[in-house]
Amino acid sequence: MATKLKAKFPRLLPQAVRRGVRTADLIETAFKAYNGGRLAEACRLYANKMLAADGTVGVSITGALTPAGLGKSCFIPLIEAGFVDWIVSTGANLYHDLHFGLGMELFAGSPSLNDVELRHEGVIRIYDVLFDYDVLLDTDAFVRQVIQGPEFQRAMGTDEFHHLLGKYIDERERKLGLDRHSLLSAAYRCAVPIFTSSPGDSSIGMNVAAMALRDSKLIFDVNRDVNQSAAIVYDAKRSGGTSSVFILGGGSPKNFILQTEPQIQEVMGIEERGHDYFLQCTDARPDTGGLSGATPGEAVSWGKVDPETLPDCVVCYLDSTISLPLITAYVLTRVRRRKLKRLYKRRDAMLEAIRREYFRRGSVEKIGHRTEVKRRPRRNLAKRASAVGL
Repeated sequence: MATKLKAKFPRLLPQAVRRGVRTADLIETAFKAYNGGRLAEACRLYANKMLAADGTVGVSITGALTPAGLGKSCFIPLIEAGFVDWIVSTGANLYHDLHFGLGMELFAGSPSLNDVELRHEGVIRIYDVLFDYDVLLDTDAFVRQVIQGPEFQRAMGTDEFHHLLGKYIDERERKLGLDRHSLLSAAYRCAVPIFTSSPGDSSIGMNVAAMALRDSKLIFDVNRDVNQSAAIVYDAKRSGGTSSVFILGGGSPKNFILQTEPQIQEVMGIEERGHDYFLQCTDARPDTGGLSGATPGEAVSWGKVDPETLPDCVVCYLDSTISLPLITAYVLTRVRRRKLKRLYKRRDAMLEAIRREYFRRGSVEKIGHRTEVKRRPRRNLAKRASAVGL
């Protein structure tokens, strides 16, 4: 039996941890089992496969990561290194990112403070992150002022909205002499598209809604978001590259970044096999049936993940505030910077390409769903509608 194990698996014999060891070396030599082992696998997957051969990497962000400082410490370095090509985030993460770009102060506090007293003192708490209530008011005022501009008075996708908002944050950072504080600003400079799957579910969306009562014409075009994000994945695969997803947390952003493949296959009827690589850091259990804890194996059944690459997919059950800095340090050490894809600059061309393929395939009249086990024949849409009584 030992001989058979030796042929299939590396021996578990870690090196002693020594003074001054580098993070990437520590992960390789000491993270051998359990979620430490999964974290090491996650690092190698990201560095050796997701970033290889100019692959396209989408990141989804859930949980209060930017107020914890991970925008400046991790996301901005990853974006600037060319290791993140597009993003799906909760609106809340982008809203709290604005505080940093506006030079506002957040503080490391304690989770055991008296919240009634904090309320009386005008202090907001996100677990152990503290900031003054005026931070919210001043950030709200900035958002309302910016979106009154003429370039915002129309319908637009959330990627375009965040690009324009990032431009104003970039200008504000320059005036304040801030050095790369904002994720939105970095994404603007690097032309990294940022989508929000639920644009009304944050203080940014709340301010947009309030301005609608004052006759603002700004409306989020969520249909474009769905098609635009699918176009990014379609472009990555049809150009001969790979499409990977790096999921932090779960929730709506996880579903939005993964649903790009069902949008291509199931809805548009375009043959595809799913995302090539899936990496998730989460604390959600799979047995409750929620999407946040759904495994890459389950995603295969939906066509979201290519079954041939399923053995390479990794789920690390670890707090993102721990896993993300370690993964960031690893890939920045082990992988050379990549040329920026600047996908935002190609948004119209990518959308037009998937539109042409959609109509070329005759998907208005036909429905198709491809699986990797067997191919299902496409059925006439009119017959399908008749069968369900429409």
